[in-house]
Amino acid sequence: MSIVISGSFLTLHYRLAGPKGDIINTFSDKPATLSLGSGELSPAMEDRLMGLAEGAHATFELSAGEAFGERNPEMAQWVARKLLTQLGDPMEKYAAGDVVQFPTPDGLGSYAGTVLEVNDEGAVRFDFNHPLAGQPVTFEVRLIGVL
Repeated sequence: MSIVISGSFLTLHYRLAGPKGDIINTFSDKPATLSLGSGELSPAMEDRLMGLAEGAHATFELSAGEAFGERNPEMAQWVARKLLTQLGDPMEKYAAGDVVQFPTPDGLGSYAGTVLEVNDEGAVRFDFNHPLAGQPVTFEVRLIGVL
């Protein structure tokens, strides 16, 4: 039976939940495949997986800020409408609570921002903190495969 070690490739179902409920839950969909140490999970979550055996099902409670750090007020930033038009659909309407994907500068990935407010000129203030930053997190996992 395979055991999770640093650098393992995992196929798993997992759930991340904060005080308001699930943020991610793959249990009712296809499982996730990821590589430990690649940044797909936070270091705190990866630490919880170390030593678990293939087939294990476990739930971990992470304290506020442990999984995704503390909320950083500087991560709430205004983005000009002109830039939003260049990056996406010029007709897009934004509303508080919307989650918008942005390309990384290298174009190889993406990151998300949550709309906080829209001003009269169409500029949008986004919160680029992880939705669970500064909150306690429940991390549930069922390991399907470990390589």
